Amino acid sequence: MTKHVMIIGGGIVGCMTAIELVNRGHRVTIVERNQIASQTSGESSWAGGGIIFPLLPWQYSDPVNTLTRHGAEFYREFSQKLLHETGLDADFAQSGFLLLPEFDTNAALAWCKKYGVEAQAVKAADYEVQSPSGNDALWLPQVCQIRPPYLMQAMRKWLEQNQVTMLEHTQLLPLQETEELKVWQTTAGEKLSADQFVVTSGAWSFDLLKETSAKLNIKPMRGQILLYKPEQNLRQMVYREGFYMIPRLDGHLLAGSTLEDVGFDNGVTENVREELRIKAEAIMPELKQQPIIKHWSGLRPGTPENLPTISAHPSIKNLYLNTGHFRYGLTMAPASAKLIADLMTGATPCIDPGPYACAS
Repeated sequence: MTKHVMIIGGGIVGCMTAIELVNRGHRVTIVERNQIASQTSGESSWAGGGIIFPLLPWQYSDPVNTLTRHGAEFYREFSQKLLHETGLDADFAQSGFLLLPEFDTNAALAWCKKYGVEAQAVKAADYEVQSPSGNDALWLPQVCQIRPPYLMQAMRKWLEQNQVTMLEHTQLLPLQETEELKVWQTTAGEKLSADQFVVTSGAWSFDLLKETSAKLNIKPMRGQILLYKPEQNLRQMVYREGFYMIPRLDGHLLAGSTLEDVGFDNGVTENVREELRIKAEAIMPELKQQPIIKHWSGLRPGTPENLPTISAHPSIKNLYLNTGHFRYGLTMAPASAKLIADLMTGATPCIDPGPYACAS
């Protein structure tokens, strides 16, 4: 039976959930507090780096790796589908990932062997980057990237082509306890109705659900990024001790990112700009001669252990949550969308839903 599903939040996770539900035959409305695929929202979906891989995945639990491990395979095919159906290129690229010390080499190699990820010890100098503690780097050639703003624009066009209603610049009031959600009221007083509701609001999810899900542990975490366009760019992504550099297909280079607990402040700061500049120049000294083209930030939905909530609400029977993906909304979005759609439609879950249940 076709149902009308209302998705609260139009970032990557929300749009991916909408696409999954449309493909299962449902009518979908997305409610977005800003504008879908907009650079002015401060949300991580637009602002993120686009690495389709969890940074240092051997440090994460199996439930996190379960959601992230198939992301690159999905986006390789999905970006081609979007290009064919919308004409918009999301700039998917298998550019590889160079991991510089310090890191746990044994843990890294064991994880790569477990998950079938190709890895080899290399000399950083062979990849035209500086390694401050020698040449003991790890090269992961299969790691891919995609350009989040381009991906969002392509998904938005696909949603338009497939008759998804988008209610933009629409904010909802915090939800009050109820047995079944029939309408959700906007701050402007409008009452929105649907058969099922899904919260995919990232960092803003707790504010919407604080009256009904007090144990939902999500808070905004700011990340700042710099943009360069060097005369000679890197050939691969580089990561060193919490800092990454991502070369784009058009010659731009991203350098970031921070993890700042500053509430909903999506501003940028001069001291972080300087910290990121110094880290970038330590890896790629030629950047000392290059201007910083842009400096921006985004707000991630921070959660303990990077574990999202993907489940039915514990007490409101037609409300679902797909939120709290922290740094890996992009990488986790495909598996998360499939899992929440399985739970909503009564299908056998594609993965064990237990670790992602909402605390009651």
